[in-house]
Amino acid sequence: MTAGRTCPLSYRYSPREFRTSAESSVDVLYVVGGLYGNLQALDAVLDLFAQEPGRKHLIFNGDFNWFNVSSDRFQRINEVVLSFDAIRGNVETELSQRGNPAGCTGCGCGYPDWVDETVVERSNAIMRRLAATAAGFPHLQEQLAALPMWKRFDVGSLPVGIVHGDAVSLAGWGFAPEHLIQREYSAQARRWLDESCVRVFACTHTCSPVLQPLANSDGRLCAIANNGAAGMPNFSNAIHGVLTRIGTSPHSGIHTLYGTQIEDVHVEALRIPYDDRCWQADFLEQWPQGSPAYASYWNRIAKGPHYALSQACHRT
Repeated sequence: MTAGRTCPLSYRYSPREFRTSAESSVDVLYVVGGLYGNLQALDAVLDLFAQEPGRKHLIFNGDFNWFNVSSDRFQRINEVVLSFDAIRGNVETELSQRGNPAGCTGCGCGYPDWVDETVVERSNAIMRRLAATAAGFPHLQEQLAALPMWKRFDVGSLPVGIVHGDAVSLAGWGFAPEHLIQREYSAQARRWLDESCVRVFACTHTCSPVLQPLANSDGRLCAIANNGAAGMPNFSNAIHGVLTRIGTSPHSGIHTLYGTQIEDVHVEALRIPYDDRCWQADFLEQWPQGSPAYASYWNRIAKGPHYALSQACHRT
């Protein structure tokens, strides 16, 4: 195995596993992926969720850890997140490997070929340092190990699959915008929707948001809703995180970025307005200039990536 590039078979599952009863039926579902240890973003998410009326549910769909290498930040992120519903991402999966910190799988990211090898190496280095912190919290490691890789919900009557990566792997990149714009990959996504019998896959992992409407083999509208990152900027010169909101009514606040409607259900990307100055100070305290996380992420944290809002929504 190549650390950071390939993942074990234990990361995999079948789309047919989603053909099961929903864990619950709700009116509003918040799906928060890629928090990456950002405490300020966590506070902002909880504030937004508290304002939602009706039957509501909040789920963190993995990689809520990453930059939180100080013991106090690691403890707080995990204790708060684990007091809600969650599935594990590749980061939590690797952190739960007690006695084998960042072994042959490295960060477990499953990076595709277009990601430069220096980025992969830095991610493996970040994981080694984070794993050393996690080793001081064996009770949290046990809780992370017990998290599932996916979940099923109904929002109204619409079946929704919650994943970290894609429909077949916890670290899959099949729902990355770079793949969904290609005909062969969008056709694969349609097959996964057919096999799973869900109408929306809510995912994260790839750090780039996209809302991709697709028709299944019955001609019914479906969607891939990738929120990118809750804890980092997602668009050029826009310093905020993104979460996926799926609801029987549209969001009534000012934070909607884009969305689509599938029958009577609204699938939306919401802006997470976190305290950027505090977050940048927290990041630099843990990952100063010269560190692997600074090299990989500081420009994005400070300015946003080279990715426009128009690239994320309503692809056809």
